[in-house]
Amino acid sequence: MTNPKITLIHPTGNPFARNAAIALWEIDMLQEIITSVAYNPDGNLARILQKFFPAGDRELRRRIWIPPQNRFLKTYPREEILRIALLRTGLNRSLGLNSQSLADWVYGSIDRRVARKHLKGLTGVYAYEDGAASTFSVAKQQGIKCFYDLPIVFYRQSQQIQQEEAELFPDLAASLQSIQEPARKLERKEQEVSLADHIIVPSTIVARSLLNAGISKDKITVIPFGSPHDYFQPQPKQDKQFRALFVGRVGARKGVHYLLQAWQKLNLHDAELLLVGMNEFGDRYLGQYQEYFRYIPSVPHATLNQYYSSASVFVFPSLVEGLALVLLEAMACGIPIITTENAGGSDIITDGVEGFIIPIRDVEAIQEKLAWCYAHPQELAEMGKAARQKAEELTWKLYRDRLSSLVLKVIS
Repeated sequence: MTNPKITLIHPTGNPFARNAAIALWEIDMLQEIITSVAYNPDGNLARILQKFFPAGDRELRRRIWIPPQNRFLKTYPREEILRIALLRTGLNRSLGLNSQSLADWVYGSIDRRVARKHLKGLTGVYAYEDGAASTFSVAKQQGIKCFYDLPIVFYRQSQQIQQEEAELFPDLAASLQSIQEPARKLERKEQEVSLADHIIVPSTIVARSLLNAGISKDKITVIPFGSPHDYFQPQPKQDKQFRALFVGRVGARKGVHYLLQAWQKLNLHDAELLLVGMNEFGDRYLGQYQEYFRYIPSVPHATLNQYYSSASVFVFPSLVEGLALVLLEAMACGIPIITTENAGGSDIITDGVEGFIIPIRDVEAIQEKLAWCYAHPQELAEMGKAARQKAEELTWKLYRDRLSSLVLKVIS
């Protein structure tokens, strides 16, 4: 029998896709990686950018993807470059295109190309949500195993939660994208989970969303992401001010409006709430709380360590997530966590040890835990040490070992 060959497809690339590719390579099954843009920081383009356009080099470093030894990496950059150009110039608004519709276009275009050109001789394909429907349809006809990676809760549960939120806060409904997704996109999601031979998810909350949708538990495996503990490190805090930090898209899906309400009620002395990330609320909504927080728009990923290290506690009260990578980044920096089960928190921290798990939409719970953190600096510091220790245990190698064992089992 010839050695099994699996191709991995991810349109934009991120830490968990890169580590999934390495996991397949480590068991000698990786045939090819297919993505949109893969940046080589040591290549000719990088040298030109570093000399003449360093901002471009910093931007593209988020898209570094160097294939494992002796493996192919195929890029289809045209649509992704056009997507970035439209968003940067604002021309997408003139064309009636939002950021999500453009991302869907990139995912769909690569999915169709893989289905047409890249399935010959494969044993399996490993693909991600919104980028697998066409590939899986053709693969199933050819007897190719379909591995599906779902990094966030299944859309039915996501829509339910966000529809409830839109009813609670009608003025925030426009920022809740899941309830506005077109029917054809939802049909693709249903097709993907139906065709998948096995589904890999990062947390219990994602697994539960699939079970609630009628997917067999035998078809689902939970494998939490690894932490970037080698990249993010604890650093001395430069001041004594109590600081609660949020990093991510500043919007309703992340529960930031509940955090703002809680912080406003606390009115702590010599304390700061710092929000870092893209504002999805709009200036008008955030403006009513402007005296209660400090806001910094999106920053280069490489600079986040300094923001985490400036914090006393990291607060992430998300309503809909899979397993938020920012939780693992903060833990790697030795920062204790206040988060929700819906953010995947229950799979990586023990309540009261590395931080706290609170219910979604619970302003009083956020307020209570923040007040405790403020009043117990020594205990909070011990929580931070425990968070770093847990981050060191949750390695990407552990993620890869679990994933490769699963793939071997399914293939055999």
